Amino acid sequence: MITIKSDFLGMKLSNPLILASGIMGISVGSMKKIADNGAGAVTIKSISKEERLGHNNPTMFSFGDVFMNAVGYSNPGMIEAKKEFSDIDRIGVPVIGSVIGTKADDFVAVIEELKDIKFDAIEIPLSCPHTPGFGVLAGQGTPEATYRITKAVRKATRLPIIIKLSANAPDLTIVAKAAEKAGADAINMGNTHGPGMRIDIDSGKPILDFKVGGISGPAITPVTVRCVYDIYESIKIPIIGTGGITTGRDAIEMMMAGALGLGVGTGIYYRGFDVFKKIANEMKDWMKKKGHLSLKEIIGVAHEG
Repeated sequence: MITIKSDFLGMKLSNPLILASGIMGISVGSMKKIADNGAGAVTIKSISKEERLGHNNPTMFSFGDVFMNAVGYSNPGMIEAKKEFSDIDRIGVPVIGSVIGTKADDFVAVIEELKDIKFDAIEIPLSCPHTPGFGVLAGQGTPEATYRITKAVRKATRLPIIIKLSANAPDLTIVAKAAEKAGADAINMGNTHGPGMRIDIDSGKPILDFKVGGISGPAITPVTVRCVYDIYESIKIPIIGTGGITTGRDAIEMMMAGALGLGVGTGIYYRGFDVFKKIANEMKDWMKKKGHLSLKEIIGVAHEG
């Protein structure tokens, strides 16, 4: 019998498809809707120490296979988040917390505040390309910063730690190794790319209020595949491939590059809330045609021979 069940960091998943942070992870109710539509696990929207209003609208738009956003990590802050996510058990699938900060101590403070919430893992994004003070714009994606932040987080929690990296890093494999050395249990590769910009030629102004934003959607899939392929050969901890997955073929390709988990975000925009069920069924159909019974037969095969 064909199965796409997955064991990721001790989480028993019905499939390897994980809701990416920032998309529908704003509440228990929204994540339950995603779980009910076939996600194997979900990730909450990133939480900071203090409340953040984020950037002004418009914060997102799409054109063809490209989706752009500059939300700016809007979130209610750790105190309100603790209330909102207090009953995550009713979501029905494993839940990954997502924590951001401007310095290592901020990550630790949020983790300690949310320690009573029954997350199955903690994700640490060091890769946002469009929010001053965070991610790429704060230099958090360097090997040195990645090691320092990961080390601090490792001391603060016993939960599995997932470090979310950026494709923008010129020394990506070195950054991934730094995270692994500092105690990370997995790498999420990766975040939106960029920043990029599009201009409304009728008004002569950038479309996004923040002017620049992160790039996602099917157009970035080739870059994500290459990044997963590169770091798979450099580290021993598992990888979540995130960026552009919208079909079963995308999912299979990402796993062949070396991903064990599959992050899906803007795929919801392109194919609806049930994109998880659609991708899972397309994966099974492909496996049936090719004679594969489990995902173990697929993961990393592009590295063989």
